[in-house]
Amino acid sequence: QVQLVESGGGLVQAGGSLSLSCVLSGGTFKHYAMAWFRQAPGKEREFVAAISWSGYYSTLYADSVKGRFTISRGDAENTVYLQMISLKAEDTAIYYCAASRRYGSRAADWDYWGRGTQVTVSS
Repeated sequence: QVQLVESGGGLVQAGGSLSLSCVLSGGTFKHYAMAWFRQAPGKEREFVAAISWSGYYSTLYADSVKGRFTISRGDAENTVYLQMISLKAEDTAIYYCAASRRYGSRAADWDYWGRGTQVTVSS
């Protein structure tokens, strides 16, 4: 069965950068759209970014991260990446990787989830 494992979270000062990775196993990576969501304490899980299937590579970003975050995929290594720059305190959250044969900005559109990785931005 499909499994997702995130890595790369940590503590960074405001204005700094981090890069997250998520490896998919148990499925054919090129058949899945991939996404990142995040969840802060007391908040609903919110959409961050998504990238479509191999050979199409359409991307979608939340307004709050446009121009600062970049999603990409490496099909040879079965990995999706999230490059984050100019980080703000409001970016502090647990970041989750997701996969689906569908594509959308709602959490319900996504079938498989990683356990998450903590990103903390200090001021």
